Amino acid sequence: MELINNKYLLIEKIGSGKFGSIYKGFNKRTKEYVAIKIEPIEKELKLLKNETLIYQYLINCPGIPNIKWFGKDDKNYYMVITLLGNSLQNFIEKNTNFSLLSTLELGIKLINLVKIIHEKGLIHRDIKPDNFLFSLNSNNELFLIDFGLCKSYLKDNKHIKMKKLNNIIGSINYCSLSSLEYNELSRRDDMESLCYILLYFYSGSLPWKKEIDLSNIIKLKQNIINDKSYPNILINLLKYVRNLKFEDKPDYILIIYNFKIEIEYLNKIN
Repeated sequence: MELINNKYLLIEKIGSGKFGSIYKGFNKRTKEYVAIKIEPIEKELKLLKNETLIYQYLINCPGIPNIKWFGKDDKNYYMVITLLGNSLQNFIEKNTNFSLLSTLELGIKLINLVKIIHEKGLIHRDIKPDNFLFSLNSNNELFLIDFGLCKSYLKDNKHIKMKKLNNIIGSINYCSLSSLEYNELSRRDDMESLCYILLYFYSGSLPWKKEIDLSNIIKLKQNIINDKSYPNILINLLKYVRNLKFEDKPDYILIIYNFKIEIEYLNKIN
């Protein structure tokens, strides 16, 4: 087995993406299992370096894994973080669709995680089920990961300005309509992506999941607010988020309050 930094053993590959690969590893000195993210230097992405800075900035924040080491050799950059369990994506695939009650309970957890990084002046920009992981031994605790596309929405303590981008940021299935129109992202876009996760969690699918034409994906995302098969509380949240202005702060407390009221009602009638 390959040895990194004289103490981390690479055990098995557990994921991959545009950045490179992620492995399950083992710290020979502390006897603990870890996750090791590897990015080839030749790709010149430098996403891991940015992600490491984000993890260091968010250290000790609830729901954010701890970074243990960052370094490089002649071929790769390496980042070592807490080893976590299955992703929310794995969980949905194994269990198909969920009740509205379960969806709202999940929603509160996701909103709280997104709220934490927003309050630190950051936007994630790649909110999707793959980037929420359960703890290694429990399905009750969720963590937010993958900060390679994360950035600050503040500059000199002022909100950044809207501008056009050269590419779409985030996953096509979960990115906001604004991202699909090549616009700069803000807090509202993270929340719109979160809405799509909840719609997916509830129904087990999304209307544009198998679509490849970008214009059709945009139309389907625009029209989902008219789909009566989804609960009003989820559609109303999506409408609210889409109506936020670029610099607006989402009212996380009110959203969670509305979810809790609905949960209380569902518990009474069940």
